[in-house]
Amino acid sequence: LVVWVDPLDGTKEYTEGLLDNVTVLIGIAYEGKAIAGVINQPYYNYQAGPGAALGRTIWGVLGLGAFGFQLKEVPAGKHIITTTRSHSNKLVTDCVTAMNPDDVLRVGGAGNKIIQLIEGKASAYVFASPGCKKWDTCAPEVILHAVGGKLTDVHGNALQYDKEVKHMNSAGVLASLRNHDYYASRVPESVKNALVP
Repeated sequence: LVVWVDPLDGTKEYTEGLLDNVTVLIGIAYEGKAIAGVINQPYYNYQAGPGAALGRTIWGVLGLGAFGFQLKEVPAGKHIITTTRSHSNKLVTDCVTAMNPDDVLRVGGAGNKIIQLIEGKASAYVFASPGCKKWDTCAPEVILHAVGGKLTDVHGNALQYDKEVKHMNSAGVLASLRNHDYYASRVPESVKNALVP
């Protein structure tokens, strides 16, 4: 049993006052597989004004489900990509462009990006870079999987979360609520060759 914690996901955005990007992530893995996760948005609703309830918690357990939000999907046929706001590079740009997106949302925090998927704001999270860590993906992966989505590296491989695994997700992250095979099939070979698992 391994617990992966990110006490401040979206650190750069936090320092810039973009508080809606900030999450706290707690993921639990058993025998290398993510099985339970919590995404807390401490500043959810912070712009709603006086009297608004501040913060929310989304949680999920494989085989039980995910709770604390209303599942919504992007309209059929739309390809809206969410990706990094502050850690882009040529690989990320090439991969996002290859998805032939209708729109691209650049936001902070891995937890925030998965929330965009489950709340119908984006159809895929594309991060073709080794910058994301296991504590960024364990909890969000569980919540996404609990509602039928999928999170892998850019090669389509499942991520491992045992205690001996390297912390870096060296082959990037690709996540979607639906149609994961479509997005995986669009990852350019040049990106795959550059990101070795």
